[in-house]
Amino acid sequence: MQARDVASLACPACGGTLVFHGREAHGCLREGWLRCGGCGEAWRVERGMARLYREDTVRGTDRLMRVIYDGLPVLHDPLTTLLTPLFQSVSEARMRAGYMRRLELASLVPHEDGSPVRVLEVGVGSGANLPLIRDGLPSGLDVEVWGVDLSEGMLKHCRRRLKAGDYSGVRLMMADAHTLPFPDASFDRVLHVGGIGGYREPAQALAEMARVAKPGTPLVVVDEQMDPAFRPSLFQRAAFRAITFYSSDPHCPRELLPTGAVDVREEQVAPFYYCLSFRMPGAHAG
Repeated sequence: MQARDVASLACPACGGTLVFHGREAHGCLREGWLRCGGCGEAWRVERGMARLYREDTVRGTDRLMRVIYDGLPVLHDPLTTLLTPLFQSVSEARMRAGYMRRLELASLVPHEDGSPVRVLEVGVGSGANLPLIRDGLPSGLDVEVWGVDLSEGMLKHCRRRLKAGDYSGVRLMMADAHTLPFPDASFDRVLHVGGIGGYREPAQALAEMARVAKPGTPLVVVDEQMDPAFRPSLFQRAAFRAITFYSSDPHCPRELLPTGAVDVREEQVAPFYYCLSFRMPGAHAG
C-alpha cells in the first residue's frame, strides 16, 4: 500500500480519518501504525501489510476458515482448477465468467473529477479473480483495485501473483468483511466470491459491502448452493457436503440483503455455486 492510499481508508472502529506513523520505503508503508484521529485506535502495519481488524472479533467459523485458508495458499488454485470440472462438470473458467459478467466492468467510465475508478474484492484470497478484473476493464481507464482478506497465507500468495504480473493498481490489506475500513460510497464495483456462507454474521457483511459501494453500482456475491435443477451423483453429493461442512444449510442469502436493495438477481453459475447480484439505489445504513 502506498502512503497516499491512507487517505482512502477509514477507521474500522469509528469511521474516522487514519494517519500513518512509521517507516516508509519508496512511497509505500513498511512498518508502523495507522492511528485514528477520532477514537485513537491504532492498527498495525507489518512488512508492508496493513492489519485493519481486531483479532478478538475473529471467532467461530471466521477463525476456523482462516486456519484452513492459511494452510492452503499454494494448493488452493490448482485444486480449484482440477476439482471444479470433476465435481461439477463445468470448467473453472466458465464458472468465473458467469459471475464476472455481472460486475459490468466494461461499462465503467472515467470520473469527472479525475479521481480513479475503484473496484473492491472482499475475500480476495490468492487473487484468482484479479486477471479477470484486469482483462475486463476498459483500456486506458485509471483504476484502483483493492483486495481485502483475513488470511495472511492467502494474501502472501496473492502478493506473489502481483509481483509476477502486471498489477500495479492493486492494493492489498488484512481486513474483516464485517467492518470494512473504507468510507461510505467508496467503490464503483464490489465483488465477493466463496466465503460469505461461512461468515459469523453474513447479513452484516452484506450491509458493509452495500455501505462502501456507490449508489447504483453492481455488487456481486458468489458462494456455495446446490443447483435445484442439478441431479448430483452420490459422489457429487458427498463432495458438496464436504466443501460446505461449515453450514447445515448452504444457500444464497437473498433474505439477508440490506433493505432497499434493487435489481436483485439470483442465478446458478455452476451446479455448486450461486451468483447473487444487486444494487443500492441511494443512501443506506451499514
